[in-house]
Amino acid sequence: MNASKAHASVQEFTRQTKELIDGLKAVCASYGLGNDGNEFKIITQVFLYKFLNDKFIHESKKIDAKLDKAASWGDAIQKYNDDDYQMLVMRLGTKCAKLKREHYIPYLHDRQNSEQFAKLFDDTLRDIAIANADLYAIKSDTGSKTILFDELSTYLTDSSKRDNFCKALINQLVNFSFEGIFEQKFDFFSTIFEYLIKDYNKDGGGKYAEYYTPHAVSKIMASILVDSPVQNVSCYDPSAGSGTLLMNLAHAIGEDKCSLYSQDISQKSSGMLRLNLILNNLVHSIPNVIQGDTLEKPAHKKGEKLLKFDYIVSNPPFKLDFSETREQLDTKANHERFFAGIPNVPNKDKDKMSIYLLFIQHIMYSLAAKGKAAIVVPTGFITAQSGIEKRIREKMVALKMLRGVVSMPSNIFANTGTNVSILFLDKSNSKGDIVLMDASKLGTTVKEGKNQKTVLSASEEQHIIKIFHKHQAVEDLAVVVSYEQIVEKNYSLSAGQYFDVKIEYTDITPAEFTAKMSGYQSNLKKLFTESKSLEGEILKQLGGVSYG
Repeated sequence: MNASKAHASVQEFTRQTKELIDGLKAVCASYGLGNDGNEFKIITQVFLYKFLNDKFIHESKKIDAKLDKAASWGDAIQKYNDDDYQMLVMRLGTKCAKLKREHYIPYLHDRQNSEQFAKLFDDTLRDIAIANADLYAIKSDTGSKTILFDELSTYLTDSSKRDNFCKALINQLVNFSFEGIFEQKFDFFSTIFEYLIKDYNKDGGGKYAEYYTPHAVSKIMASILVDSPVQNVSCYDPSAGSGTLLMNLAHAIGEDKCSLYSQDISQKSSGMLRLNLILNNLVHSIPNVIQGDTLEKPAHKKGEKLLKFDYIVSNPPFKLDFSETREQLDTKANHERFFAGIPNVPNKDKDKMSIYLLFIQHIMYSLAAKGKAAIVVPTGFITAQSGIEKRIREKMVALKMLRGVVSMPSNIFANTGTNVSILFLDKSNSKGDIVLMDASKLGTTVKEGKNQKTVLSASEEQHIIKIFHKHQAVEDLAVVVSYEQIVEKNYSLSAGQYFDVKIEYTDITPAEFTAKMSGYQSNLKKLFTESKSLEGEILKQLGGVSYG
């Protein structure tokens, strides 16, 4: 297939996939579940059921040529005896979900007029979830598991409408096949994932949840971190949200060359991450997805010690009320992890506690001997002259683990006015050559809903990445500094404080100089005269003021 046909094919798959998502949303809306708190679960789980069905078909055709050549895959698979079918499922392994024949979408579609169809629909999804719990279940920090599917019909309170609701859902799934998209790559699935969750990532939904990091920020972080080929590495996000940062990192490394680990306190965002992993062929990492409080109960351990990771990415929450768990964090066991201190609980505005400072310290503690990290931080962190912020920067310099900072344009995140920078750590960077970049003037401002947002072009993204990799100084954009220079500047990581101050000199003749000085003197005499006149007028006015 030539490039233009391939591009057209991708566009068509994208259009069809978005139509399916829109169709499922329309069904929810027509049954009074539009913008309902459970709509997200229904849309994503039905979408996933369709995806897993078609992936099973796709993978089975690779194993058995007869299935691939058959005019009807459904008819051909029905001819398998039970032993042959079980052998097929075994050969498929972890490439897709283990499905029974009664799990197929056509099977349900053909039985949609049977009594209690909603129960059949729910039982089918639940049976798939239980049969595949080892592959797809998410663990909590207490050890409990969240399986893949819920009983979706029960989200409709009017039980008399549940059969028709499930019929409407199943009818959305039969007119389109995902088979053509399984050979697509990361960019396609990241587009689909963003479209799938775009209506559900606006509100909190969890203490630490940051559902979506802008693609430009994710790409810059991953591209700068992965500057050479690597194999069999571990990647971690302690505040993973929907996993956007991890997906970009895995794509930069190679999905088959890394294992992903994550933790997030939000059940909703952990569900989004699971979906993201399935779409991006990273199912092998789902057992490493933990729902729970990273700071209080970090889950990834080897024995009693926390695991150390080769790569860490994070866009942690900046401000958050953690007053209820603050004392549990301030223990002797945590003194090494939170070496710079834990923010105190204020008398008011507890929701403005700087929780991101704990995540930075946790990340530093969790890096392997030659580990690298990229962390989104408020730009104020890189220049703060006291407190926990400065102590963290001092430790980074003392341990010689800085790689650089990129200060991003304002409003790069549409939902926050906080200026952000990306902090890059590298425990192997003992020699220095630290890149400090001020990219705040780049980008184009666009309107997104009611908010202004700054968007970086593809060429601007590449320009940032290229300069960082080259360790190149560029006037008014980037400087390359040593650890000693950072100490001299009181540990500031702001590029602007290292830029040369430019003094412009202009050649003028003696006559021009005399004329300029004469003009300055004349203006000053005039101002002095006006000042004296004004003083006299004020004194005169004050002399005329009398009591009573």
